[in-house]
Amino acid sequence: MDLSKLPVKPTPELGIFLLLAGIAMASAVGVIFFRNAIRSALCLVLNFFVLAFLYFTLNCEMLGIVQIVVYTGAIMVLFLFVIMLLNLGAIQTDKDEKLDIKLPVGIMLGLGLFSLIASQIVPQMIKIQTPKAPDNFGSPQAVGNTLFSNYLYPFEIASILLLVGIVGSILLAKRRLNP
Repeated sequence: MDLSKLPVKPTPELGIFLLLAGIAMASAVGVIFFRNAIRSALCLVLNFFVLAFLYFTLNCEMLGIVQIVVYTGAIMVLFLFVIMLLNLGAIQTDKDEKLDIKLPVGIMLGLGLFSLIASQIVPQMIKIQTPKAPDNFGSPQAVGNTLFSNYLYPFEIASILLLVGIVGSILLAKRRLNP
């Protein structure tokens, strides 16, 4: 195979990116196919970590840090807490159930979506020119400057929604403790 005819030159960074992308895809498949809720949640944790490292390889340090702190640290702790609180075990399936049509239809729709996306991406990869990002792209300073100058109102609305959610959960917990 002649590597000089490839549209993208193979580099160590590309190899690391492809390795991390493969791990992310495998862990995403694990989230879907594991029947045990704990194993599925642990695959999701692995997926979140690998996505953070993918952000780091793309020089988006702020997104990588937020991915680890918010999603892996906070959201997954909440997921695992709910799973343990509900005491979800493995789903018991009955062998005598008739064949469900949802699985083949889902596989066909997934393959159709994959081929549609691939038909749009592959021609663009052949004539790709690697653009140069600005030096401060993805840095916490650039993200903060954009967030607090261009997106101040959506940021404030999100903070109000989070505050309402926290107050609501406290009121629900207080009602449950004091019957």
